[in-house]
Amino acid sequence: MDQSIYRSHVLICTGTGCVSSGSKKIKTVLEDELAEHDLSKEIKIVETGCHGFCEKGPIMIVYPEGVFYCQLKEEDVAEIVEEHFLKGRIVDRLLFKEPISEESIPSYQDIEFYKKQRRIVLSNCGRIDPESIEEYIASGGYEAAGKAITEMTPEEVIQEVKDSGLRGRGGGGFPTGLKWDFTRKAAGDKKYIICNADEGDPGAFMDRSLLEGDPHAVIEGMIIAAYAIGADEGYVYVRAEYPLAITRLQKAIEQAEELGLLGDNLFGSDFSFDLHIKKGAGAFVCGEETALMASIEGKRGMPRPKPPFPANKGLWGKPTNINNVETFGNVPYIINEGAEAFSSVGTENSTGTKVFALTGKINNTGLVEVPMGITLREIVFDIGGGLTSGKKFKAVQTGGPSGGCITSDYLDLPIDYDSLKEIGAMMGSGGMVVMDEGTCMVDVAKFFLDFTQSESCGKCTPCREGTKRMLEILNRICEGEGKEGDIELLLELGEHIKDTALCGLGQTAPNPVLSTIKYFRNEYEAHINDNKCPAGVCQGLAAAYIIDEETCVGCGMCAKVCPVDAISGKPKESYQIDGDICISCGACAQKCPVDAISQG
Repeated sequence: MDQSIYRSHVLICTGTGCVSSGSKKIKTVLEDELAEHDLSKEIKIVETGCHGFCEKGPIMIVYPEGVFYCQLKEEDVAEIVEEHFLKGRIVDRLLFKEPISEESIPSYQDIEFYKKQRRIVLSNCGRIDPESIEEYIASGGYEAAGKAITEMTPEEVIQEVKDSGLRGRGGGGFPTGLKWDFTRKAAGDKKYIICNADEGDPGAFMDRSLLEGDPHAVIEGMIIAAYAIGADEGYVYVRAEYPLAITRLQKAIEQAEELGLLGDNLFGSDFSFDLHIKKGAGAFVCGEETALMASIEGKRGMPRPKPPFPANKGLWGKPTNINNVETFGNVPYIINEGAEAFSSVGTENSTGTKVFALTGKINNTGLVEVPMGITLREIVFDIGGGLTSGKKFKAVQTGGPSGGCITSDYLDLPIDYDSLKEIGAMMGSGGMVVMDEGTCMVDVAKFFLDFTQSESCGKCTPCREGTKRMLEILNRICEGEGKEGDIELLLELGEHIKDTALCGLGQTAPNPVLSTIKYFRNEYEAHINDNKCPAGVCQGLAAAYIIDEETCVGCGMCAKVCPVDAISGKPKESYQIDGDICISCGACAQKCPVDAISQG
């Protein structure tokens, strides 16, 4: 960006989150306001990818000051132009406010959400125009590809990635360089490379944001990997539900082709590489590599037994290397900066950073990139700003439907592959759902198992039938029909499915159930033995709500939101709830301004 031409650059987030909250309209109004004040030649507007702080969208950052405006509305734009661009005064009311102190913070770099982050793979997201290859190149883009192809042998590239310690960010954590080496050494006249962008975990949007915000980084990582393993053709398998990511990725491929960065004889060498996009239909099982390849081949997305592994017999029977979006996004940094620079971040066996989608009962939801080894406490309470509800922290679900829970006992546990595995959780692709004490862990297990059961391809009996039986038991427990022996049966079924299912989806499907039983068995026992849901979530077990007469201020808000008219009373007097009518939906308790309502 040429600061000598424009006195200010306005970066507007146009990732999916901010677009859905109106950032495109903000841009249109800003263009009109700048034109009206004859500022169009002084202020440049740049559409960027996701800046991460999705909770606060639409987001606008003004450079060179770095002023961070958030949660903007169309009517705010005129004030920004008048005050900031004409008078040089920051608009305080539009700045980020710390949740507890409510202090206004002008610069995004001073916001706690960003302070402990370390951006490597997301370094360009929110900083450059993702639809401009010129901006990517100006930021050092494609230098790594040029260096690898013109200055390094394929073996040297693989060794550099091995030395960096980069492990697959798709969830398994397999060493990336070793995976490349297997494919490089596999016999075959034709080899393929695939980017797995079939991001299907509920609440996960890491890969989508990188493809939307910096598609050239993924392309460059794939070029380097293709050169290393000897592939001349590649595919990005991305779900069709990501239209913006697909549009920007397709545009990036076309731009790279126009500049000779994809196609024949890259950088004047003998190496050629073509890249295609394959849209997936949204089947969760196609995140499994053999099912993904079947889908690319035009077959039904169903896994096959391994071995043979894709490195020896993959796409159309040819040696194939598959990594996910985030893994490829790290490769240019490793080649440019060196293995030592990458491995100096993180822990000994989990180097570099990890991108997480932070969601749930937390103040600062969004996309974060943190060094491996950071503690859960730092993520939840420093970066995440603590819990929204004011209730106590209960657990974090990591790894989505394939993962497990991390309880408050492990708040100071380093977040890395090995530490999570030791406590029965897993890194997964990077979903991180924060839960408070108002969350029913049996209900959480049921939610994730319901998802994986419905997404099962049905090919193998353990996954197809076993998860169905487990879900039936969980439904009974949550409806107040649990019986003695159900917990033991869930454990037995879960372990059997883990040992005998064909693919990773089935083998990890029981994890949320096994994890919640391990750490919250008392909640299962309360459901079964006491016919009570401690969190008051399960409708079949929930007790009716009651109003504390001494605390109630008679505002009547509870009566207004009750869907079954179970609440009666007069203004400024204590209200009452008819327990025979109450359906225990909890709407009244959520609306009460003085916390006078609780379950009996």
